[in-house]
Amino acid sequence: MLFVSPAYAQAAGTTGSAFDLMSILPLILIFVVFYFLLIRPQQKKVKDHRERISKVKRGDRIVTGGGIIGTVTRDLGPDEIQVEIAEGVRVKIVKATIADIRAKTEPVSSSRGNDEDNAEEEVEESKSASKQ
Repeated sequence: MLFVSPAYAQAAGTTGSAFDLMSILPLILIFVVFYFLLIRPQQKKVKDHRERISKVKRGDRIVTGGGIIGTVTRDLGPDEIQVEIAEGVRVKIVKATIADIRAKTEPVSSSRGNDEDNAEEEVEESKSASKQ
């Protein structure tokens, strides 16, 4: 019986524990690192993208996932918009395919018109002052 290995005799003498915290601790540590470095930032990015897409409105310049740049002309519902990609060429796209919003349109405010009038008055005043 020279073929019997002494390793069998050593393994039989050890006490087997069903749950060993030190053996599972590296797995828990790896999961925590993956969560903070990969999963959490990706979830934040998806949430931000979904929020930006929901705020897309008429007049915004967008880039689709395929790289097409266009201007939003109409909102067709919760999932679709109409985009003008060239003069007179309008296509329907799914909002989820929007990759980027290049230029947001500014909402028109009543005070903006007054500011322009005031700026024009200041320019006229400065011209008249420089002529004197």
